Amino acid sequence: MSVSDGAFTWTYVIVSLIAANLPWLSERRFFAFPARTPKSASFRLLEWLTLYFVTGAIGLGLEHQMTGEIYHKGWVFYTVTVALFIVFAMPGFIYRYDLRKLLRG
Repeated sequence: MSVSDGAFTWTYVIVSLIAANLPWLSERRFFAFPARTPKSASFRLLEWLTLYFVTGAIGLGLEHQMTGEIYHKGWVFYTVTVALFIVFAMPGFIYRYDLRKLLRG
């Protein structure tokens, strides 16, 4: 792994961390359309799932760019990436449903 590969990897981790938290930090629908009413938790989950697939596609593109091909991944890989994306989303989720109420207090 060269220095640029390591930079790509850390940049991807940071982008994934930001993407996992965006649904809980924004009131806009899919970050482009203003919401007339506050977004529901289920809609935020739909946005989160969409961003999981978008960041996954970015990851596949980076893999193809760095190695020249996309390797086969089994169900275990995807299970681990979903779990990691859930962990990445915890700060935004905690802010939305717990911390924000305390800060406005």
